[in-house]
Amino acid sequence: MAWKLADRTLDLELPVAAGIVNVTTDSIFEGARSGTPEQAVRDGRRLAEAGFDMLDVGAVAAKPGPPRAAEDEAALLVPAIAGLAGGPAGEGVPVSADTFLVEVARAALAAGAAVVNDISGGSDEMFELVAGSGCGYVLMHIEGPPRVRRSPPRYADVVDHLKAWFGGRVERALALGVAEEQIAIDPGLDFDLSMEDDLEILRRLDELRGLGPTLYVSLSRKDFIGAVAAGSWEQRLPPGEREWGTVAATALAVRSGADVLRVHDRSALQAVRVAGAIRGASGKDAGRLTSGAIRPTEDAA
Repeated sequence: MAWKLADRTLDLELPVAAGIVNVTTDSIFEGARSGTPEQAVRDGRRLAEAGFDMLDVGAVAAKPGPPRAAEDEAALLVPAIAGLAGGPAGEGVPVSADTFLVEVARAALAAGAAVVNDISGGSDEMFELVAGSGCGYVLMHIEGPPRVRRSPPRYADVVDHLKAWFGGRVERALALGVAEEQIAIDPGLDFDLSMEDDLEILRRLDELRGLGPTLYVSLSRKDFIGAVAAGSWEQRLPPGEREWGTVAATALAVRSGADVLRVHDRSALQAVRVAGAIRGASGKDAGRLTSGAIRPTEDAA
């Protein structure tokens, strides 16, 4: 199993840890706010030196908020991407651009990004950019525009819904020229999902693993972890107190077949390494379809 990126192929026989770098001052976790491109480069290089397999760099917090101008986002993101993609400590470590704006993604790819991590659920224009560039692409489940506050829908079966949703979106990407080997799917924990939905997805992660594309799971310090740890959504622990809950969720996600884990901390990196070694490469493909292709259900037309 491998994930095709712009200039390389990432071996996924064992799980991969993507270290989070935020060129922001308002991301949910205070410990991952680099603030400036220069600081983001320093922080990203430290993650690469610590052993993270790739870096995911973003310049706009995913939480609800007003729209951010593309030129403002690019002014922070592109120099950080350029510094990390070409820096000595990051040499050989692929860098992904966490953006849902096509114009920003295009500039980030020109600066050296190998992946676009898109929390918008994809668009024809984004799919065409990915197809033309050959970059890796993270397709995240979401039910509406990013950074807009709304109550999560109710799903009769959240995992069946995700399988149908991914089926339709991947089918569209393939029709526009994206290769399946470029695509990773992310269930989008905490995005248009309740705490109960998040837990059910993680219990049944092997079903998403069976769809075919690379399975990308971003769960580090998420709200559902704070809620489970505190026993209440209303009294959920703040992001700074969710490290060990993240470690537990990371280890279990690896056990269920996650290929790429997007995480903040070295403790979670250790969880990826140890859980991956325990799982081993031999049991990793048990849930995959023999065709290796994702297929939409009737509801995904």
